[in-house]
Amino acid sequence: MNTSRTCRVVGIDPGLNVTGYGVVDFFAGSAEPLIVEAGTIRTDPKADTGRRIEQIHADLCALLAEMKPDRMGIEKLYAHYKHPRTAILMGHVRGVVLLAAQQAGIVVRNLEATKIKKSLTGNGHASKQQVQRAIQSLCNLPHLPAPPDVADALAIALCAERHG
Repeated sequence: MNTSRTCRVVGIDPGLNVTGYGVVDFFAGSAEPLIVEAGTIRTDPKADTGRRIEQIHADLCALLAEMKPDRMGIEKLYAHYKHPRTAILMGHVRGVVLLAAQQAGIVVRNLEATKIKKSLTGNGHASKQQVQRAIQSLCNLPHLPAPPDVADALAIALCAERHG
């Protein structure tokens, strides 16, 4: 079996309070991806939006420089008519994430949340826990990936490779 790395993908679950990230390596001849790094970028909810966006950009740029992914997957912007402010704030975060990727020369794949969930669980409206369990199973993890932002980012990375 050839086990040379074919691709490294970073998945980003953008959020102003918590941005999840997951870096996954894929190998020729192996169905099981390897999680290289996963975590969150957390901002101070008391800081102004500009400062929080700056922090997300700086932390993400450092992550990209260290991990050197071949591509990035990010969730497409979804706006619910009952919560337009959430969509606007997520749009700010997506903007700096896309800027960081562009500055690093990384190809970005935009993925719909429902397609990510359907690809992993068979249900486009799967719960956070269902996504966590799917990631645990696919990546052969002893525990559920937590917080859910990390599981979502890993799900995005897996789907960016599968559907890219």
